[in-house]
Amino acid sequence: MEENMLCQWSVIRSILAILQWWGFNVTVIIMNKWIFQKMDFKFPLSVSCIHFICSAIGAYMVIKVLKLKPLIPVDPEDRWKRIFPMSFVFCINIVLGNVSLRYIPVSFMQTIKSFTPATTVILQWLVWRKYFDWQIWASLVPIVGGILLTSITELSFNMFGFCAALFGCLATSTKTILAESLLHGYKFDSINTVYYMAPFATMILAVPALLLEGSGVMEWIQTCPSLFSSLVIIFGSGVMAFCLNFSIFYVIHSTTAVTFNVAGNLKVAVAVTCSWLIFRNPISAMNAIGCGITLVGCTFYGYVRHMLAQQPPVTPRTPRTPRGKMELLPLVNEKLDDKV
Repeated sequence: MEENMLCQWSVIRSILAILQWWGFNVTVIIMNKWIFQKMDFKFPLSVSCIHFICSAIGAYMVIKVLKLKPLIPVDPEDRWKRIFPMSFVFCINIVLGNVSLRYIPVSFMQTIKSFTPATTVILQWLVWRKYFDWQIWASLVPIVGGILLTSITELSFNMFGFCAALFGCLATSTKTILAESLLHGYKFDSINTVYYMAPFATMILAVPALLLEGSGVMEWIQTCPSLFSSLVIIFGSGVMAFCLNFSIFYVIHSTTAVTFNVAGNLKVAVAVTCSWLIFRNPISAMNAIGCGITLVGCTFYGYVRHMLAQQPPVTPRTPRTPRGKMELLPLVNEKLDDKV
């Protein structure tokens, strides 16, 4: 009886963690789109900088003040050699995501973001020369096909927003791959990752945001009819972005890899539906089909990765010496792909 109760509680905890993750993720996306479209605050660099500031403060509160998570110590030298490059890619990833939201609908942006598994595999194959089973490559076909169909039939297509979202996928993949190499030996969780990376990202982004958008932000502040409520929404999106990172930690540790993958794809469907209900951006039937194919392909990809991971290792017929240390690195942990 006690074992059954523990099992039921584990399932309930996993469901609550996933729902919490969905809520924060969809809220951040909708709030950012609302800021760009409804509030006419068209400054993605500034929004990203505010997100990093809120995340840095939030991570400090969780680790140093509330002590909800222990701090993972990092050597000062490693902070610049390992964490700073990660922070730079992390910064590019968030900025490109906000830039894409500025120009294209949430539904289109989220569909393109689903291309991340394909870009991760391709980058590892091209740069790290990693071998992938043919089933992995086959599982990428519906993802790529769905993205192409969605892009061709997108009624609100914008080339700049499309490129920003696509390069955002490359930045996400690069960040995930670098995490395995640069942070090797440090078992970071999401909060410690934000604790170390957010201050660096703020430092990197503050000067470009000030130079490129400073005058526009000041003009917006002077002409905004409801300044206080607008600032509450803008900084509220930063708080929600930090909460999203915090919620990812619980989801990762309370679900399996397959559950996380399926929940992530359902999260995209929820975000697309909510954005359509709020912003009413036009979606054609073929566009919806392309989005569906992409999500099914992502789920199939996650299932294939899981099944291959369960198989016992097979000794290759013609073993060879690795070409370098990079070939000895493990495959990336794709559970961390959705960090903000």
